[in-house]
Amino acid sequence: SEHPNRGVMTLPQLNIYRHDRDRRALVTLAGVIDPATAPQVRAILERCLQDGITLIDVALTTLDRCDSSGLRVFLDVSRHAAETHASLRLHHPSPQTERLLMDTGSDRLLRTTRPGGARPQRAGRRGDRHTERAAR
Repeated sequence: SEHPNRGVMTLPQLNIYRHDRDRRALVTLAGVIDPATAPQVRAILERCLQDGITLIDVALTTLDRCDSSGLRVFLDVSRHAAETHASLRLHHPSPQTERLLMDTGSDRLLRTTRPGGARPQRAGRRGDRHTERAAR
């Protein structure tokens, strides 16, 4: 069963929408983040910082899948944002993305909001994240 498109590289589908309001940007990611699409995500998030955006809200509601390459982008951009006194927040990660964040310990490094503000219970790992948010 020879695949008709063999040799033709088809990019996994990822749509990126950016909506600015003042110095805030809402970036909505729809589809899949993997090694093929992660550079696009990095480019648009870094562009937000170059444009002087101070708060990047990344909506993950319509993201089907995110692998470690996408996670690395979020971590890198989050670090760059902190250097320019900006911040990056992830909103409503899927259970799969949530697991990836927790398994890698990235949930401690990335600011994440979930529907209703609840966060998954995790025995004895650390204090509540709300303290950090209140301190802003």
